[in-house]
Amino acid sequence: MRKKLHLLFYFLLIIKLGHTQEKKLSPHSEISVLTVGPGTSLNDAFGHSAFRIRDRQNRIDVVYGYGEYDFGAPYFYLKFAQGKLHYLISKTDFTRFYQIYNYYDRSIKEQVLNLSLAEKQKLYDYLVTNYKPENRRYLYDFFFDNCATKIKDVTNITLNDGIVFKKPKDFKDTTFRTLIQNNLNKNSWGSLGIDIALGSVIDRQASTEDHMFLPENIHRFFSVATKNKKGDLLVKQSQTLYSKKNTIAANNFIFSPLSILSLVGLGILFITYKDYKRNAQSKWLDICLFSITGSIGILLLLLWFATNHTGTHQNYNLLWAFAINILVVGQFFKKNVNQWFIKYIKLLIILLCLLTLHWIIGVQVFAIGLIPLLLALAVRYLFLVFYYNNHHSTAP
Repeated sequence: MRKKLHLLFYFLLIIKLGHTQEKKLSPHSEISVLTVGPGTSLNDAFGHSAFRIRDRQNRIDVVYGYGEYDFGAPYFYLKFAQGKLHYLISKTDFTRFYQIYNYYDRSIKEQVLNLSLAEKQKLYDYLVTNYKPENRRYLYDFFFDNCATKIKDVTNITLNDGIVFKKPKDFKDTTFRTLIQNNLNKNSWGSLGIDIALGSVIDRQASTEDHMFLPENIHRFFSVATKNKKGDLLVKQSQTLYSKKNTIAANNFIFSPLSILSLVGLGILFITYKDYKRNAQSKWLDICLFSITGSIGILLLLLWFATNHTGTHQNYNLLWAFAINILVVGQFFKKNVNQWFIKYIKLLIILLCLLTLHWIIGVQVFAIGLIPLLLALAVRYLFLVFYYNNHHSTAP
């Protein structure tokens, strides 16, 4: 009985050791970069990048990708909002990976890397080690540490930082915001939200390598990169594994931000005109406008100062979404407003002028859908100054 137990123990030990040892890739193995095209929702509008490890001799055909949500993380949504959420490296059988993106009709392009067997082994070992539970998490950053930049970084580590990145054909230097908006419909709610939430820091010109925060640019830059200064190409073969069959349907203009906010702006202008004609004030409208713009301003301040998001700093949307508005709403409940409140409204008009100047000189680009609302706010503020100066005795 004891002999049998010893044999069982050694058998289990051999199995365990076999699982803990890294597999050695065969000379016929290949490592490639997969680039997945954009999807229909905002969170997949920029595509996806991943590594494919294929070795028929060892029966390996798996995909490693950076960017999986860890829904089991404590306070998931709070950390997501704070920019403190850790993402995971994922591992998927290639067949399943292909079926998923085929089902969602998202293109898949493959670039086989020009690596020696030792370099392939080094990259594969890095991914295997990275996938271990204690190593899987990393602090995500949309611009500098995402599913695409990880592909660049890991490949560069494999080649001892020897990759020489060249500018692809028809390459144009541009800003981070332009790179984002090139992948979106500018008159969409997702585009509007991004332009409101992200500050002027993304209106600076991105460096050549910074363009690679987008998966499509990983594909473009890798296609012309060399693995060393000798000029050896980084990619030895490219192919399209799946081509998108259906074009993304255009957004319905009726429900677009420009359409909806134009109606809101016209409504504000219409009520303001009626107020002007009857020498009265629709206080409910001003309470709503100051409450909404003030609340948005507070949210933008929190994104700027209370989170780790790098793209939400120096946000001049605060010039129209002025956070202090929420604190002065009480003035509208008074029979006579304080004298300083008229000066405050004049300040709001000046801030809208500053916003226009920032837009013209390129300090920050604002959402086109905001134009009708901003014009309506300016007219409303002018009316309030006129109304309080001419129709109310004000408290000191």
